[in-house]
Amino acid sequence: MTTIEDTTEGHRPHEVLARSRELIDPALRAAVDGLPSAIRRIVGYHFGWCDENGVPSDDDSGKAIRPTLSLLAAEAVGGSSGSGVSAAVAVELVHNFSLLHDDIMDGDTTRRHRPAAWTVFGANPTILAGDALQTLALDVLAAGGHPAAQDGVRMLSAAVLDLINGQVADLDFETRDDVGLAECVRMAELKTGALLGCACALGALFGGAPDKAEPLRRLGLAFGTAFQHVDDLLGIWGSPETTGKSIHSDLRSRKKSLPVVAALTSDTSAGRELAGLYFRERELSDVELARAAELVEAAGGREWSRRQADDLMERAMGELRDADLVRRPAEELGALARFATRRDH
Repeated sequence: MTTIEDTTEGHRPHEVLARSRELIDPALRAAVDGLPSAIRRIVGYHFGWCDENGVPSDDDSGKAIRPTLSLLAAEAVGGSSGSGVSAAVAVELVHNFSLLHDDIMDGDTTRRHRPAAWTVFGANPTILAGDALQTLALDVLAAGGHPAAQDGVRMLSAAVLDLINGQVADLDFETRDDVGLAECVRMAELKTGALLGCACALGALFGGAPDKAEPLRRLGLAFGTAFQHVDDLLGIWGSPETTGKSIHSDLRSRKKSLPVVAALTSDTSAGRELAGLYFRERELSDVELARAAELVEAAGGREWSRRQADDLMERAMGELRDADLVRRPAEELGALARFATRRDH
């Protein structure tokens, strides 16, 4: 092992993700195949494996960033290419459990460029499908017979509790007009950063290096929080072709995202005008939504989130440099993190 340089040259994230999919997908499908048929149909539709009638399809299953982190982390600590598969599958199942529930709670009607599962199968069956994925994730870790399985289950359970706590805070923010910036950042750390941190830590654990789990968790937490900043920027200024959601989707739902809260708490005239729009009870028109986006930028929210994302990525890359990791997978880990926090996709 050797300390890597902060470089991503020569590593193509799309190829890394495709290689990861080849390892993960068979195990993921095998795990889902054990679910009851009614639940399996909803999950299969959500993953893009079939249409609403169960007819096989090849639609978007997501980028698989989280499970790829687990695979790369396992390799980076000296494990084999397959040593992190069960961790990767478990993380992907938990992530999709959260997506199924989040779409219902947020009222989002599209996911991965097609109708969200709850709009097709109903909210209650989709909630149960999400519950099944969470349970399945823990079973995947426990059933593999890995010496670190018990510690892995506890680690993943703790991350799920953090994720839920973050979602509770996010929902609480919807009814408040006094959300502070520090608590908004903490919400993002819990809701997004915790699972990405867990993905990296689980990879280290299942790769045979439990002593590397904490530094890799810190790497994933910083990267995950940066990822949320970028996701929130896309939620305001991203194109529907990129996000799979309508333009200004986060503003339309009055989401207290990171750049929005930064603008609302900026004590600027633009921030005060934004508050006047944001806290109206009626639905905002397209013209008002466009104005709200302008105000978030004028109040400094857009630039603040950009700077925060950059600073967090520097922190993540510092953790990567300081760890004693296998060069190639560690560099791929860094390349993937930088790719995922680009603002043009």
